[in-house]
Amino acid sequence: MLHAKKTLCPICGTSILGRRDKKFCSDNCRAISHQAEKQKQAPIIKQINTILKKNRDLLIKLNTTGKITLFEDQLLKKGFDMQYYTHSFTTKTGRTYYFCYDEGYAFLEDGRVLLVRQKQEE
Repeated sequence: MLHAKKTLCPICGTSILGRRDKKFCSDNCRAISHQAEKQKQAPIIKQINTILKKNRDLLIKLNTTGKITLFEDQLLKKGFDMQYYTHSFTTKTGRTYYFCYDEGYAFLEDGRVLLVRQKQEE
């Protein structure tokens, strides 16, 4: 008679019942393991995500109409970090828009910045 190898949960040490490839005894232990892996994530990623969220929140707060022009100094004084954005888009006319997710901005003449909101596809 063949004896099956007993597998133990790496989180709590309980015997695992069920499929042979099952790694955890419960959803709770699986969640604990995944959370621990997430916390190992490089601190720089968390730092950048925080900056991107702060930038986006600031753009939302300032751009109440969906399209507005203001001076770059106004953004910078409120803590906006121009180094961080999620993507950019250059128009046929050569103007580059920088986005923090769905909120964007483009540099104009005389130190002005155009704030825009990316249209959501339905």
